[in-house]
Amino acid sequence: MSEAVWILGIHMTKFGKHPDLDLVDLASEAAIGALADADVPMNRIGVLAAGNLLGAAQGIGQQLQKQIGQTGIPVYNVANACATGATALRTAIMAIKAGECDMGLAVGVEKLAGAGLLGAGARPSTSGTWTPSGRFGAVTALDGLVGTEAMPGVFAQVGMEYGHRYGGTSFELFARISEKNHAHSTLNPLAAYTKRMTLEQIMGDVMIAYPNTRPMCSANCDGAAAAVVVGDSALSALSLAQRRRAVKVSASVLTTDPWEPSCQVLPDVNTLTRNAARQAYEQAGVGPQDLDLVELHDCFATAELVHYDNLMLCEEGGAVDLFESGATWRDGALPVNVSGGLESKGHPIAATGIANVWEVCQHLRGEAGDRQIDGARVGLAHVIGLGSACGVHILERAAA
Repeated sequence: MSEAVWILGIHMTKFGKHPDLDLVDLASEAAIGALADADVPMNRIGVLAAGNLLGAAQGIGQQLQKQIGQTGIPVYNVANACATGATALRTAIMAIKAGECDMGLAVGVEKLAGAGLLGAGARPSTSGTWTPSGRFGAVTALDGLVGTEAMPGVFAQVGMEYGHRYGGTSFELFARISEKNHAHSTLNPLAAYTKRMTLEQIMGDVMIAYPNTRPMCSANCDGAAAAVVVGDSALSALSLAQRRRAVKVSASVLTTDPWEPSCQVLPDVNTLTRNAARQAYEQAGVGPQDLDLVELHDCFATAELVHYDNLMLCEEGGAVDLFESGATWRDGALPVNVSGGLESKGHPIAATGIANVWEVCQHLRGEAGDRQIDGARVGLAHVIGLGSACGVHILERAAA
């Protein structure tokens, strides 16, 4: 049996606009921060997995090495839609489980501030907004870029379909989910936006794709996150202080869309998430009832609602009832997106998967400050990228 893997150090930059920092600057800040948090030098790392989506062809991993330590280790440059960061983390975890090394570094970084919604030749982005591929402000042809081909359209339809099937949804209900996340962000100093928004402000803002207005969509921004992972045997040789802060990776799962006889074209954000969650719970030996907090991929308010169900946080069809119970608020029975979520924390695509893990780790370590979930011992981090990819990590605070 392969040994257990632990997160020894983890770091997230401030998400937002960083006009004076490039990709390597942001990635270096996150990587050096994670190494410092782990209290290990770069020459102790045996593998580097570096995630970046929009600049992936540049070889961000090798560029990062030149800044933080060029030690000759294997480097994997990862690009996997919004699951890029989670995939980089899983790459480092798998290298340890395979016995190739006993310590690895995973980094996710993106610069998206100012990307806007439309540009000449714009294409649907896996981030849940639009990625410009030309100059800003020009009008682009709409053929093939509306409805199910545009991320706002995809997730608008997902939410509407859930309401049609199970009932109970409304424009106001989805806006209230966004209201919750913006309220949570006021306690997160690293979030891109930390201003609470009223229900009236959210519902009255620009409509992107009904029922999601602008504040109900993930925020384009710059940012990076990084994690140092370590195997059991190497962890046991470290100091007591390092072992006490280590967080166990009880499950690391990656899925894609399965074959379905009905359609091979339209994205299925539900099935691959439900499959990933089922595998993760089995791998970790825990169930949804054991979770103390969840950071899920709320690229839109509609996405958060359906993922309550997909992650089995409620009975099938019970997502509306779960939200209405107040359980998903920070002071509820099952807090969801205490960080503020993608809607206000921000969504620098490749960084998000590790940033969600960072948030869970802060709570499991008891280091989340004013937003701390007291007594948190088990948490789940989830990301989904259309294309398709879904990453789920279950983390536990356990005696090292």
